[in-house]
Amino acid sequence: MTYISPMRFLRRLLAAALALTLAAPVTAAPALWRFGDKDTTIYLFGTIHALPPGYRWQDARIRRAMASADTLAIETIIDKDPQAIARLFPPPDPSLPPIIERVPEKSRKAFAAILERAKLDPAMLSRMPTWQASFMLMGAMMKDLGVARDSGVEGSILPAFAPAAPPASGAAVPGPVAAPKKVEALETASEQLGLFASLPEADQREMLASFADGSGEARKDYARLLRAWTTGDQASIARAFNEDEDLTPHLRDVLLKKRNENWARWLKTRLDVPGTVFVAVGAGHLAGPLSVQTMLKADGITVSRVWPPRKRRPAGAVRRTAARSAR
Repeated sequence: MTYISPMRFLRRLLAAALALTLAAPVTAAPALWRFGDKDTTIYLFGTIHALPPGYRWQDARIRRAMASADTLAIETIIDKDPQAIARLFPPPDPSLPPIIERVPEKSRKAFAAILERAKLDPAMLSRMPTWQASFMLMGAMMKDLGVARDSGVEGSILPAFAPAAPPASGAAVPGPVAAPKKVEALETASEQLGLFASLPEADQREMLASFADGSGEARKDYARLLRAWTTGDQASIARAFNEDEDLTPHLRDVLLKKRNENWARWLKTRLDVPGTVFVAVGAGHLAGPLSVQTMLKADGITVSRVWPPRKRRPAGAVRRTAARSAR
């Protein structure tokens, strides 16, 4: 996930969900990066986790990078087994305060209405840590909006690395069989959830209360972020993080800086393994002074941007432009 901040992340993700049925088809050219050594190539690609339909973002350079990769690395791998997911969370704790008391009094009426609309039992949420209740509420709201978990960019990438179906019994296999592609995680689901569990209770409650906030700013934030991602505008993505007032120094350190440092170490070590890796992580991790690229550069590793090819204009148009420039 792209951790803008726990509060703004949730608001933007829900704003994205509201936009999923509203967007028109768009041809995007998001940023792609590359580095490596004599026998290893690693691509870095920033993703959007809830992408409206109709975005044509897999241009030729991205398709080539994905096709050449033998391994996909993503932030984490979520088990589809409900029991496995349940084991990631703590057991119910009846000693916790009622969930409604964990949001400011001025927001409680709006919060209660949201719980009712999401068909969530307040008593059930009251037995959960605050951060877990936020995730439960977000999941219920996304489901109510009809947004699938794989509606983002990662959901479009994963099928390209899925194991090939075995040939039918007795069927001839034409040519050599390609080596199976792999999917690896930069961190475990337990580690990722642990980031939220380790937040101070005040931060967790602010995250919970954010659901009662209006969606106007979230829509604007999401529209700006999506526009920057679509055009590969790294400066605007970085600016969104720098101007995020919700991202306190503590949250910036825990949710962004330390994770990027861990990933940079993982990537540096991965250079020891021959092959090609396509790394897909939230776009915010690849922009600004705390980006993964900046941390790799500090270790002496140069990361280069892979630019989309410029469209060639007809010769007549080139001559007319040159003539106007000469006037």
